[in-house]
Amino acid sequence: MAAKLSGGGGGRYSLGQNSEINVTPFVDILLVLLIIFMVAVPMATVAIKVDLPPAVPPPPNAPKPKEPVFISIQKSGALYVAEKQTSLDTLQYDLEGKFAANGQAGSKEDQRVMVRADADVMYADFMGVLNQLQTSGWYKVGLINEDIH
Repeated sequence: MAAKLSGGGGGRYSLGQNSEINVTPFVDILLVLLIIFMVAVPMATVAIKVDLPPAVPPPPNAPKPKEPVFISIQKSGALYVAEKQTSLDTLQYDLEGKFAANGQAGSKEDQRVMVRADADVMYADFMGVLNQLQTSGWYKVGLINEDIH
C-alpha cells in the first residue's frame, strides 16, 4: 500500500513498507450497510391486522352441519363422487344426485363439497375439477389433505 518516494535505495525520503490494514473504509461500508438494513427491515415485515372473533362452541341444541359429499381424484385422472366413478362432464349431475340421495337436495349454498386428490395428480386435472364445481354453482368447497405427524 505504501510506495517509495525516492528513486534510489534508501535515501533521505526512504519509507519502509506499511503492512497494516487500513480499516477505516471497511468500517464506513459496514456502517452504511447497517443503516440500510435498519431502514429496510421494518418495511419488509408487513403484518396485516385481523380481528378474529373468539371461538365460541355452538349451543347444545344447534343443528349439526350437513354431511359433505366427497370427490376423489386419482393419479390416473379418474374422478369419483363418493364411490361412483364420474367425469368432468357429468360431475354436476352426479353431485346433484348424491345430494338428493343424502336428503340434501335444494340450494347449493347449503351443500358442502370436499375434494381429495392423490399427491401425484396433475395440477390441471385438479383445477379442472375446482373450476367445474365453481361454474356449476358450488362455492363451499373444502380441500382434504393428509395429516403429517
